[in-house]
Amino acid sequence: MHIAFVASEGVPFSKTGGLADVVGALPRALATLGHQVSVYLPRYKQTKLADLVTVVRSITIPFDDKYRFASVVTAGNQSGIKFYFIEYPQYFDRDALYGTASGDYPDNAERFALFSRAVLEAAKILGVPNVFHCHDWQSALLPVLLRTVYAEDPAFRDVGTVFTIHNMGYQGLFPPEVLPLLMLPWDLFTMSKMEFFGQVNLLKGAITYSDYVTTVSKKYSQEIQTAEYGFGLEGVLRDRAGTVTGILNGVDYDEWSPQTDKFTTCRYSPQDFAGKANCKKDLLAGFGVSNADARLPVIGIVSRFAAQKGFDLIAQIMDRLAHEEMIVVALGAGDKAYEEMFLRLNKQFPNKIAVKVAYDNAIAHKIEAGSDMFLMPSKYEPCGLNQIYSLKYGTVPIVRATGGLDDTIEPWDPRTGKGTGFKFSDYNGEALLLTIKQALHAFRDQTSWQVLMRNGMNKDFSWNASAREYGKIYERVKQARNLTPAAAEKVLV
Repeated sequence: MHIAFVASEGVPFSKTGGLADVVGALPRALATLGHQVSVYLPRYKQTKLADLVTVVRSITIPFDDKYRFASVVTAGNQSGIKFYFIEYPQYFDRDALYGTASGDYPDNAERFALFSRAVLEAAKILGVPNVFHCHDWQSALLPVLLRTVYAEDPAFRDVGTVFTIHNMGYQGLFPPEVLPLLMLPWDLFTMSKMEFFGQVNLLKGAITYSDYVTTVSKKYSQEIQTAEYGFGLEGVLRDRAGTVTGILNGVDYDEWSPQTDKFTTCRYSPQDFAGKANCKKDLLAGFGVSNADARLPVIGIVSRFAAQKGFDLIAQIMDRLAHEEMIVVALGAGDKAYEEMFLRLNKQFPNKIAVKVAYDNAIAHKIEAGSDMFLMPSKYEPCGLNQIYSLKYGTVPIVRATGGLDDTIEPWDPRTGKGTGFKFSDYNGEALLLTIKQALHAFRDQTSWQVLMRNGMNKDFSWNASAREYGKIYERVKQARNLTPAAAEKVLV
């Protein structure tokens, strides 16, 4: 089957978050299963391409004010995947993907509308897929266009759509005037389609018009159908509950494994932990923690510093946590208040709280390898990848039981020797502090702790199983496109 991925970012070409990792890894896993896979991405300033070839010289994209002319380039096949890049420098040749420190680019609706239309037109030339697999609001207009503007286009008569929500918090909200500018019909501006409290909601459009909706963990697919996590779209999702599911993201163990990690000072395995102690020593030295007691547990943090990631809870307990027998090593950037909190604590407790306000991939690897525990107390977490990386590195996760964190971490039971980490449910600082103290207490029994480490290291969250689940959905969507609406519903649900 031919699947075309449509997304705003993908490694190794562009990245701001976990979406890029999925778009980089899942197509490779699908190709291994025998599928034909194409990937469409914008060509940004940060997109580095070798042996560039233009495959479509000009695509005309209509806007209300004037036509725009995009092109499509490729750098050939990678791991059996065809990568295509929509080229329109006025929109994509910018320093950042979505905006600046002062906010989103004001023309983001136009940028990603052009991207979606250009993908559809390019597919007519480069190969129409059986299924378009679109990701997040930046590609949400593609399923809307397919079922409205392109509804009578014979090229797409049998083409299905799968739409994946990576984070409900980002929906693509724009004023109503954007519809005529993007040459979209006004009848889309209704409660049953794309209207959302007086604005146009691109994510809502994709949920409404896609054949199937997925998100990145089972628990999150259930959570987003509630008022607490649905960001106002929970009712739209509940109406489609039969065609909404969660498939857990996989991870790339070629990049994230303590046995092969190119960024760490030593390598180690479930059979031999000796290298982890050296990684811990190297990590603390890199963060300027001097004369550290090697017996103290190190709690690692790699995250965007934001309330969504649980930093409001961390702020509530950090002064008390600093007096516990442990060391915190944090890497990240984000809200100024949390950056300043860590910098203040570092000055107050230089050998207990260490921080680098930045994002650095090599340091992230060192934290995973050198820490004893990894902290992720998120308010919500669609999937989460760092807790899965942590398991492989024998770095025991401490998480809140939400989304993918709940799906991937099993509570440790020292009596049975089963479990992979520690988790709490109530979203408050006291619950977080109590759970950290439980982990610190468990760490004192190193024989038991090594059983816990091995439990996590032996887990397999590679992309193979997830890719097979996606393959089943593609098959159902493909089959349903050839049936009457009533018959199609029976196939999809």
